Amino acid sequence: MGCIGNGMDLLKDQYFQTATLKKLAHEVANVVPDFKLTVFLKAINRAPWVELELMDRMRKVTDCLRSYLPDDYVEALKVLREVAPHIEGFDNLIFPDFVQRYGVDFPDESVPALEQFTELCSSEFAVRPFIERYPSRMFKQLKRWAKSPNMHHRRLASEGCRPRLPWATALKSLKQDPSPIFPVLELLKADSEDYVRRSVANNLNDISKDHPETVIKRVTAWQGSCDETDWIIKQACRTLLKQGRPDVLQLFGFAAPSRIIGTELEFDRSKVEIGQSVQFSCSLRTGNRSLGKLRLEYLVYFIKSNGQLSPKVFQISERLESARQVAIKKRHSFKDLSTRRHFPGIHRFEVRVNGVTKAAGSVKLS
Repeated sequence: MGCIGNGMDLLKDQYFQTATLKKLAHEVANVVPDFKLTVFLKAINRAPWVELELMDRMRKVTDCLRSYLPDDYVEALKVLREVAPHIEGFDNLIFPDFVQRYGVDFPDESVPALEQFTELCSSEFAVRPFIERYPSRMFKQLKRWAKSPNMHHRRLASEGCRPRLPWATALKSLKQDPSPIFPVLELLKADSEDYVRRSVANNLNDISKDHPETVIKRVTAWQGSCDETDWIIKQACRTLLKQGRPDVLQLFGFAAPSRIIGTELEFDRSKVEIGQSVQFSCSLRTGNRSLGKLRLEYLVYFIKSNGQLSPKVFQISERLESARQVAIKKRHSFKDLSTRRHFPGIHRFEVRVNGVTKAAGSVKLS
């Protein structure tokens, strides 16, 4: 997500710090001589601040700017457009957030500002309220951005209209009907920049969660156009591949593994504690023919806090296997993560070949 990472709340002690906020205040004062610099900084640091998470801190800075900039939004935006190039990195999110928060009623002034701000960090969040309010106008704009020589504009064209953009409110109308998105993605399906192609793939992956058949039809038509498009297709279908859909597996040359036989799953220990890891292994074999093109995955059925099971798919490898038998060995960690906590109980493992379970077993987590 441009300058945005997946663990944003873990970054709150790296951004919107005193030095950056002082620089922001001084840059504004250079443009607005009567700007109340000291009062502005005191307003930001007034509680709550320390306990706020990253995005809440950003929003507080945004709101304080609104209080001490000119009352007229258009005049305030002119100030920020002059100040923004002097602020670096993630802290630049303040500027598109200001537009998102206060500028939706002023599309003529706000949309060009978002175009500028996205080059400094990203306007992917801020553009979404405009897409909701002015869908016809904004999809014309997205197509213009998709044709831009600037890769940041092209990425915004795709990233801004993702139906399920992480950390953002879902675009409900596009979740229900993603058809307006496809003319934008058509313009970007062979983009020269990996930065843009990843966004296109992520957009299609979002759509596949609500409209799998639509995405399958689209990528089937695209397949073989060029290497860049084929890369997008593979990334776009990652959720469908994890679901083991035979039609998608066949699209990438993974045949139904009816002739492949797996042995029982073996573990290097029957009991494991939270924080430790366990190694599991099995072998796959076939008759007189080679195993062929394999997509190897394993599932773990994690126990949730309420005792229910939550399966998660992990990829082992993809490869063309000329042998008739192959050994599979993998180690799995039960270390707690920020995105997953572990709970004691029997955890079932399955090894899947081309979407079909070929070996299974369980360990006890304590």
